Amino acid sequence: MAEYRRRRGDRKDGRLLRSLPGFSKFIPFIMPQRNDRLINYEESFEVSEVDRRLRQMRVQGYKGIGILHFIIATYVRCIAMLPGANRFVVGRRIYAHNDIEVVMTVKRALSLDATETTIKVKFEPTDTIFDVYRKMNEKINEIKTTEDNNNTEDVADAFARMPRFLIRFLLAIVRMLDYYGLLPQWLIDASPFHGSMIITDLGSLRIGPVYHHIYNFGTLPVFIAFGAKRHAYEVDRHGNVVDHKYVDTKLVLDEGIVDGHYYAQMLQTFRYIFQHPEIVETPPTKVVEDIF
Repeated sequence: MAEYRRRRGDRKDGRLLRSLPGFSKFIPFIMPQRNDRLINYEESFEVSEVDRRLRQMRVQGYKGIGILHFIIATYVRCIAMLPGANRFVVGRRIYAHNDIEVVMTVKRALSLDATETTIKVKFEPTDTIFDVYRKMNEKINEIKTTEDNNNTEDVADAFARMPRFLIRFLLAIVRMLDYYGLLPQWLIDASPFHGSMIITDLGSLRIGPVYHHIYNFGTLPVFIAFGAKRHAYEVDRHGNVVDHKYVDTKLVLDEGIVDGHYYAQMLQTFRYIFQHPEIVETPPTKVVEDIF
């Protein structure tokens, strides 16, 4: 396939989808704010086999590899197969993200007074769980081994030192630039509100998942929250009591990028990969391109 050349109407972080049906293009005018378009979904994924394979990986030397890496790898594989889930709506137009970027909040230590920041990690649709493990660890270790601010904190600190009227004025300009696709690349890179998906691991805090809103500002179309693993004793079809492990997951999705049927396909793919976790251990045989 020939390399795509940026056209008039495209953004630095995405290309305008021109062949969408008229009804899809009309949705952002009916529901202009992202919070207008949110749908909530929850599912408990059975992770006994996933947990077994993750234990094998840790024995093989992948220290600390866990369900977070698996969920991100599953999401990346879903995008490789169903690229429509990597779209976003800004300025009442629908775009396809140029990259797969996952945003996550990280605390430098598990204490109440520890500082926190956000990381943004870029993935390729061909990435495996081992690529996810490496890239996530590089970013997380970079944050935890230094007290220096990253780009996101530097930008936030610069804004916070200004008078309130000036912050509101500058943010209005930033929103306008984003609306028209004119935000500079350095600001997009620093923004935790621009990306493909944001995820939070509430299992590390030993609590259940929550429905977390998606921000009206920026490009994030998906928020995934998952809780701690739990055991459930269930009776199988032979009348035997079996111990199953589950991870409760809640997703908040922007319905403006694809319809319910498309999301259903994505969630079925998610479920299938949880049942066959070996899928994310090798690159996909084919990467599907989004429409133009």
